[in-house]
Amino acid sequence: MARKNLIEVSVDNQATETSSPMTAARPIAGFVPPAVRNTPIGGITKTLGNITQKFERAQDIEKQLAEGQTIIEIDPALVDSSFVSDRIGTDVVKLAQLSEQIRDHGQQVPILVRPHPDARGRYQVAYGHRRLAAVKLLGVKVRAVVRELSDDQLVVSQGQENNARTNLSYIERALFAVRLEDRSFSRETIMAALGIDKAALSKMVSVVRQVPIELIEAIGAAPEVGRRRWMELADLLPKASVKNVLASLSEPETKALSSDQRFQAVVDALTTKPEKTPKSIGALKSWAPDDKSVRVSLKTNGKTATIAIGAVNGPLFATYITERLDDLYADWQSKQEN
Repeated sequence: MARKNLIEVSVDNQATETSSPMTAARPIAGFVPPAVRNTPIGGITKTLGNITQKFERAQDIEKQLAEGQTIIEIDPALVDSSFVSDRIGTDVVKLAQLSEQIRDHGQQVPILVRPHPDARGRYQVAYGHRRLAAVKLLGVKVRAVVRELSDDQLVVSQGQENNARTNLSYIERALFAVRLEDRSFSRETIMAALGIDKAALSKMVSVVRQVPIELIEAIGAAPEVGRRRWMELADLLPKASVKNVLASLSEPETKALSSDQRFQAVVDALTTKPEKTPKSIGALKSWAPDDKSVRVSLKTNGKTATIAIGAVNGPLFATYITERLDDLYADWQSKQEN
């Protein structure tokens, strides 16, 4: 029986379909078609194909950049800090170490930036401020992910990245929370940024509201000091002179201390009662050695004088004196004669 599909075989053994497209896909018994060349015929077709490929690739790159999925290199001079700071000062030693690591091994983790909302052609950091500063020291471009972010999205990204890296101290996180609150961010956004609940946020805000910002900045990040100790400091301040505390922190020897040591120095100053200056018997009727193990007091009444010896070693010292009264009197008498 004759087939309805007609096949013409050319001299170069290539099959040419003369039937409809619906029947072209069905195999023909006993006929094995040769491989069909898929190379475009003509230079124009090939050129158009390349242009299409490049255009599609450009669109793909643009889409990835918009979604923040592609890492690009940016001149650090075009990148500005976040509109809210999450750190107290910069540790120049640690920054130099980070810069050295990036120089030796490259910037392994990109920073996250957004197109600057107020300056065309510039960017604003969501997270990665230390990496940006370290790269600036090297004078090279910074590797960054660019993403369109609202203000809320930026601060949440900023806070969550810092939480993941666990390199912010308690007081830095608390100060970050208050700065966000002062910019009218909702507590829900702040809790999301810091990964904390309502009770923890309330305590953070309470600490910063009670401890003056200038005192926090003078003490520093205090990485080893947690919530409980900051709350204790806050409770001490109402009875203290913050002005005097700040003055003591401005002393060169105090500035040379670590941040944790400065915190302890402030607590010590607020909890230690001033010691009375040891008094000489002749002038102010009392005396004590530096170790405070003996206390001697003198009470005079006309021609009568009473010496009282107390403290831990008072009885032993009194025994020592009474056993040497002859020598002491002779020594005193000789000085009177001279």
